Amino acid sequence: MQGMFTGIVEETGRVLAFARGTAGWRLEVAANIVASDVAVGDSVAVNGCCLTVVQQVGEKLFFDVLEETRRLTNLAALAPGVAVNLERALAAGARLGGHFVTGHVDGTGVVEVFEPRGKDFYLRVGAPAGGGRLLVVKGSVAVDGVSLTVAEVQGDAFAVWLIPHTLAATNLGARCAGKLVNLEFDLLAKHVEKLLASRPA
Repeated sequence: MQGMFTGIVEETGRVLAFARGTAGWRLEVAANIVASDVAVGDSVAVNGCCLTVVQQVGEKLFFDVLEETRRLTNLAALAPGVAVNLERALAAGARLGGHFVTGHVDGTGVVEVFEPRGKDFYLRVGAPAGGGRLLVVKGSVAVDGVSLTVAEVQGDAFAVWLIPHTLAATNLGARCAGKLVNLEFDLLAKHVEKLLASRPA
């Protein structure tokens, strides 16, 4: 069953290992909250990527990662000690605090500006070419799995504001200009775009 997420990160886990073995890429993450209530076969969003738990040993979670997933996301840059955002799949009847996130990353964006402005923080990201058509001011976007509200859109670049709590609860505080972030655009926007594109001229 495909998991759904909300973009509300439960904790930041720590990468223990990420290496290619005989059966492909294997990611090992140390977690606390998430590892306390998952089982083999469950979906977990790792930096916004929906991955399947293939093994659990105490607070260690293991995931198999496709070569395609590494190519399309920032997971390729993971190394031991790096913090990753973690969220378990949405449970039926649970509160939806963010927005519907599938865990299917649409591509990576490049951090253009990340700086404090007053007591908050301003983050501007350059999205992949054409991504701007899926962004709207006051709409939603998932950045490394974090549900955020779009504050500005200029072409394919967009900006969001972050409160100190978001930086403390996620790994976004470690981002800086030039770094890649995983992006998932709003599901509704993608459906509307496809419907409009299929309309006869």
